[in-house]
Amino acid sequence: MKRIRILLVTTLIGLAASTAIAAPLPPNIAASAADPKRAESARSDVARHGPEIVAFADVKPGAKVVDLIPGGGYWTRLLAGAVGPKGHVYAIWPDEYVKVDGEEVAPYKQVADLYPNVSIAQQPGTALSVPEKVDLIFTAQNYHDYPDKFMGHIDPAVLNRAAFAALKPGGIFLIVDHAATAGSGMRDTDTLHRIDPAIVKRQVEAAGFKFVGESKLLANPADDKTKNVFDKAIRGHTDQFIYKFKKPYA
Repeated sequence: MKRIRILLVTTLIGLAASTAIAAPLPPNIAASAADPKRAESARSDVARHGPEIVAFADVKPGAKVVDLIPGGGYWTRLLAGAVGPKGHVYAIWPDEYVKVDGEEVAPYKQVADLYPNVSIAQQPGTALSVPEKVDLIFTAQNYHDYPDKFMGHIDPAVLNRAAFAALKPGGIFLIVDHAATAGSGMRDTDTLHRIDPAIVKRQVEAAGFKFVGESKLLANPADDKTKNVFDKAIRGHTDQFIYKFKKPYA
């Protein structure tokens, strides 16, 4: 009987945990996730947790957001649908990045053209210029690139100060990136394409932001963080951190 009670309690705890993880998405984000225009990229949602991460960023209808280094457009599709026709997505490509990975820009433009509330800008990596103050700056797997040679060894402090200036008071800076080993700082940014979450937190807070939370949606304790993120043994399964920072109101 005791064993039955233990099994029952364990089952109930498991069900409660599952329910918490599967919390309903806000209506605007659920609608964006279900948009037929992103049917192909939606196949990645189970692994990438895109809708849940956009919900964690607290994206509201009518919001103005920056998708910094938008890659193939996975995040742009979700963000454009979530902010709706009264919102806007500013997709920003740094010049330095385009020189190295410029082949991404043309396919991305085809994605952006599907959404009238998306505009594209290319500008120096040391600048982050938008025509209005925004509610969110979002970047996934790109923060670690800034101090690297191909980006001109840009001090992340430059990016963080620019992000702070571009946001409205109360605006969110959301960073998703591949985690490096604790205490490694920026040592592995150019070799393993990883960065120590602790140094990211220090750098962003130094620009005036307040750290307001993190999500473990992309955490993978099995990743020992010693492999290049493109290594077949770990690609697509790296331990990633999701940090949420807010620009104070005063």
